[in-house]
Amino acid sequence: MPQIRTDNQPVTQITIVEAEPDKQAEALSVMTERARFMASQPGFVSISLHRSLDGRRIVNYVQWSSREQLQAAHKSPQFRREWDRFGRTTDDIDPHLYEVCEIVDGKR
Repeated sequence: MPQIRTDNQPVTQITIVEAEPDKQAEALSVMTERARFMASQPGFVSISLHRSLDGRRIVNYVQWSSREQLQAAHKSPQFRREWDRFGRTTDDIDPHLYEVCEIVDGKR
């Protein structure tokens, strides 16, 4: 489950992936396989995959206990093996690290 908070927060990486509409399902399938692998790595907190309704984008919301553990998982040979296959299904991959700076919810 994602942890969204302003104190003691996990490392959050949000990646926006662009793909042609006819390749979105395949890209999402590869991302789901990779997410299952990542879930078994040390420091993993959560991954949430979102697909755009126009079929052109996937947003990957990933959380880890530390930046070092995230980097180690990305450098894993098993993760890297799938990189070429993933690259063939996408046009652009744009990952960045973020921190939560404000939370506004519907509670009164």
